[in-house]
Amino acid sequence: MPAMPKDRLIAALGAQLRAERETRDALRDVIANGQLDREVLLAILSDPVPIVTRDEIVRAEAWLRGLPPALPAPPKLRAA
Repeated sequence: MPAMPKDRLIAALGAQLRAERETRDALRDVIANGQLDREVLLAILSDPVPIVTRDEIVRAEAWLRGLPPALPAPPKLRAA
């Protein structure tokens, strides 16, 4: 069964979060070990590569537009 757009978006966001955590951990290790030279910092800052593509964002937004509103519509008031 193919993955639903919501499932792909969740997986992509999870992968991006993991990549950002790995980058943060690498930066913490570099600082702790005193390896703050320019090349190391540039390598860390150039990562992570974006996981979510523009096409995935467009599909996710289209999917969200198809959902019912999160809150019910307020009742319409009638004149007395």
